[in-house]
Amino acid sequence: MYSCTGRSDRIRTCDPLVPNQMRYQAALHSANCFILAMTSEITAREKLCALCGASQATSSFANRLQVAMVEVANFGAICKTHAITKPVESVGQDDFALCAYWETVYLGDQGDGVAHLEVDLALMGRCECMGFPRGCHECKGYTLRPVKTIIETLEGNKVKVSVEIDEVEFDRNIDQAFRKIAKEVRIPGFRQGKAPRQLLEAQIGTGAARSQAIQDAVPEYLSQAVREHKIDLIATPSIEVTKGEVEGVVGFDATCEVRPVITVGGYKGLRVELPSIVVKDSEVDDAIRSEQSRHGNLQDVDRAIAKGDHVSLDLSGVREGTPVPGLNVEDWAYEVGKAWVSPSFDDKLIGKKVGDKVEYTEAPNGTTEEAEMTVVVKKVQEMVLEDLTDEWVSSHVAEFDTVDAWKSALRKRLEDMKLNQARGVFVDRTTTALAELVEVDSPEAMINSDLQSRVRGTVEQFQAQGIALEQWLSATGQSTEAFIESLRGESVKAVKIDLALRAVALAEAFESDADDLEAELSRIATQAGRKLAQVRKLYEQNDAIAELEAQIRKSKAVDWLLRNSTLVDVDGNAISADTLFGEEEGE
Repeated sequence: MYSCTGRSDRIRTCDPLVPNQMRYQAALHSANCFILAMTSEITAREKLCALCGASQATSSFANRLQVAMVEVANFGAICKTHAITKPVESVGQDDFALCAYWETVYLGDQGDGVAHLEVDLALMGRCECMGFPRGCHECKGYTLRPVKTIIETLEGNKVKVSVEIDEVEFDRNIDQAFRKIAKEVRIPGFRQGKAPRQLLEAQIGTGAARSQAIQDAVPEYLSQAVREHKIDLIATPSIEVTKGEVEGVVGFDATCEVRPVITVGGYKGLRVELPSIVVKDSEVDDAIRSEQSRHGNLQDVDRAIAKGDHVSLDLSGVREGTPVPGLNVEDWAYEVGKAWVSPSFDDKLIGKKVGDKVEYTEAPNGTTEEAEMTVVVKKVQEMVLEDLTDEWVSSHVAEFDTVDAWKSALRKRLEDMKLNQARGVFVDRTTTALAELVEVDSPEAMINSDLQSRVRGTVEQFQAQGIALEQWLSATGQSTEAFIESLRGESVKAVKIDLALRAVALAEAFESDADDLEAELSRIATQAGRKLAQVRKLYEQNDAIAELEAQIRKSKAVDWLLRNSTLVDVDGNAISADTLFGEEEGE
């Protein structure tokens, strides 16, 4: 279909460049008769669009102007001799009443006077055609489009996008293809890339250009369809060209896997367990002991090892005859109870004496493969601490002169640390609890996409630290496959969290308005050290605005969960959201 939007169109029926793309054409036939010439293929929508344009174009004429519709086989034939036709329909005041976007044109009582008028279209083609005002075809709901898209829902979170591009629209893509081909071929008498299309067609035909145009244009038109219909893709579509590979209208089908829309039952009664924000007396005592230990003295003891003792060890770790990196040291100073080396390491040491040898097999911390461990006890020491007095505090702790003042400050510092710890894990604990309510399986495409991002992020983190992945895998006793699989569980959870937060946002009708988007783009620009306009353009070019808006809605869902979930510590004691994050605005 031909759409003359965005400019003032004075299309002549005899224009050799566009004879087959037109479905209608308008011109003054005489001083008091306005003709709408249309092909037999015209639809009711196109007819209405033509009438809208005629209404605007004739608004300055006398109200005795008569309008008639004539039908032709195609506009390519109307320049031939004797291209005579009769009106198939006269247009009256009721037709123009549809055009509510402009002032109504009054046609008077002569609307039927053209019923038997004979119109010489060849002569009409040479007369001065009416100019349809700029944008007159863009009436809401009636804009003609050269690309037709049909969406069909399939099973398994898939949709089929069927797209058809008419010949005129696709000719633009063929033009672009010829320009690309012109850069690759040499035509005598022309600089490379400057040969005109007509010459290239004569030399190589249109087949190569059409194939190139299809290859380049299909992703473009699919992207347009995805944006227009807000299709939430989660995997690369499967595309099949269905028509137009040789000539005519070009059509293709794209089978797209989309993000499923789910519902989550029970999210309004979510219970989230967080670390306790209450500081116990024993925790204050441990902090005091830790500070005192920095000023204490180690003394050798002739007794069995107890928790808290400082020992000197020779440690050896071997896996299949090969020393395990990091587990072969001599005279290693270690405080018993730190839970280093392996899960049962401390238990193996407690009760042993100087000279004892401990041998056992266990997977070192952070690994999955077992290693043969050998430990020799060489020295046992205990920490001797001075009495806790005001004098000791005044001498060893800056800013405090008394034990009570120091304890009070320690308690406040621990309370702040616990509060920040609870805040830090809130989102993870909340979204994890939410994910447990999701009953549908995570789409494999979304899992794989997240997993690839996680693997790539981990590798980049190692590289930034100067660690080769192979070296790390060797140290931890993992294969590449085992390493990737170890991250898969987090990817499955991440996908469920994504679906669940979108479900909460939908159920609570959270929206992302222009102000929200502007604020988020500004935040990203500040964080990246870029200008806001640059960041916005980057997101628009990558079709990422819709996803950013989804992230904003998900953030609103998390905020809602904060205020509406039951928060408790490990002992079941309630934690106030106001204590955790402050009072909500407006309270």
